[in-house]
Amino acid sequence: MRHQRLEIFLYVLAALIALVGLADAIYLTVQHLTGETVSCIASSGCETVLGSSYAVIGKVPVAAFGAAAYFTVFSLATLAAFDWTRVRPLFLCLVGMMLATTCWFLYLQAFVIHAFCDFCLLSAALTGLLSAIGIAIFFLVKKDAAATS
Repeated sequence: MRHQRLEIFLYVLAALIALVGLADAIYLTVQHLTGETVSCIASSGCETVLGSSYAVIGKVPVAAFGAAAYFTVFSLATLAAFDWTRVRPLFLCLVGMMLATTCWFLYLQAFVIHAFCDFCLLSAALTGLLSAIGIAIFFLVKKDAAATS
């Protein structure tokens, strides 16, 4: 029972983190589609990163895909918190794919573009938190499964 409460708490926390990521991604998508410039707060590389060829796939800003991913994570985490056990593997899989994508974009910023975007780094941090939550949930469920068998 105690582990179940912790698991629900972790899914709720993941949903809240996903909402912050969704807001970040929507902001970047809107700024890109309206042609507005994005000003960094802590670094000076936002325009360089967001204006690079890596910031779009075709004509669609990468941030739009991020918004879709964060919305899906929010939805899956919310459903999982309400004991929809079928969505839990989907949650873990999506968060894993987001982590892999985040690592790729961090590599591009560091070694190809040679500039960092504050909003991209925020998204990377949020994805890192979601990944840590996903790992915690995975081992929590695994521990519960071992205890019941």
